[in-house]
Amino acid sequence: MTTLEIFNQVVFLRLNADLTTAVWKLNLAAAMAEYLIYLIPLILVSLWCWSNESQRALALKACVVALVALGINQFLSIVWPHPRPFMMGLGHTFIPHAADSSFPSDHVTIFAAVGLTLLFANIRSVAGWASFLLGICVAWARIFLGVHFPLDMLGAVAVVGVVWLGIRPVWRRIGGGLTAQVAAIYCALLARPIALGWIRS
Repeated sequence: MTTLEIFNQVVFLRLNADLTTAVWKLNLAAAMAEYLIYLIPLILVSLWCWSNESQRALALKACVVALVALGINQFLSIVWPHPRPFMMGLGHTFIPHAADSSFPSDHVTIFAAVGLTLLFANIRSVAGWASFLLGICVAWARIFLGVHFPLDMLGAVAVVGVVWLGIRPVWRRIGGGLTAQVAAIYCALLARPIALGWIRS
């Protein structure tokens, strides 16, 4: 066992809940682990439907970063599968989860993709900070409940960082055109709500 893996397991055991943990803490963590992810679509839809063109482009870019990063996660899980804590008989698990590779965390990948894409564009982005802080909550909850290791979370952020850097030069060339095409489809499909003033054109 490597030093890094020992560190990973030691930190996990320090953060993981045990059989004496209060039920309300477990329920709160479960809600964070399972349901905060649904706020990400709301953030992206809000940016698209009620913000300006630059914010729309960022929302679309965040989606692209997330999708590419998730694809890389799938590749990593095949070439370097890492068992989850409960697959190793380590700690305690309080929510059900498939016995698949834990590294990197898909949940935190999505939060990091949205949060970092928005923050790299504007460090004062409220939506960016909200996504980033929600991601920290989810990361803690999924370790606390025993389905992820700490390095799964750091790995997710690292993957997103690499993907963001790789996409950046490509986005400079195609981002504006792609955003315009998606906006045209959006305007055609949602012409009625736009005409009523419920959402922006």
